Amino acid sequence: MKKFFLSVSVVAAFVLYSFIRQNTVPATAPTSPITDAAPTPEPTSPPIPSPTQGSKTTLPVFPNATAMPTAPPPTPTTAVKRGQYRDGSYIGDTFDAFYGNIQVQAVVSGGRLTDVKILQYPNDRRTSVAINSQALPMLQQEAIQAQSANVDIISGASDTSSAFVQSLGTALKKAV
Repeated sequence: MKKFFLSVSVVAAFVLYSFIRQNTVPATAPTSPITDAAPTPEPTSPPIPSPTQGSKTTLPVFPNATAMPTAPPPTPTTAVKRGQYRDGSYIGDTFDAFYGNIQVQAVVSGGRLTDVKILQYPNDRRTSVAINSQALPMLQQEAIQAQSANVDIISGASDTSSAFVQSLGTALKKAV
């Protein structure tokens, strides 16, 4: 008997949800039946009207939009920034990775992070060696691609990743 009332309740809730959903759908939404075709993405904002001869172009007003400052376009005479760091090798502080310490050295050339050398890492346990042999090269590669210590934490090596990020962060602060 409980199963019957539960089933009726679920069906009633679905019917009520469908009724409410059908009556609150915007007028611009298609009312065609459901098909097996993949849904087409809806545009996120209305298109900006194109200018016409002799008329002023006004941009549409979006009620929920917030004004965002825009940077002026770059001028051809603007010097290109060579890099964000001073050239050299910078040793980061040592940070605890639970089973041992991690310390890295950031190598900067041409104003860019070109290499991250691992000076210390937990390597006295077989598990630590296995984890770090996979995680540290990935962290090094990500840091060089990101040109910062802002890299993703590697699942299964969260302590190593966190200590790596902290050590590299202190090394790159010295390079600024």
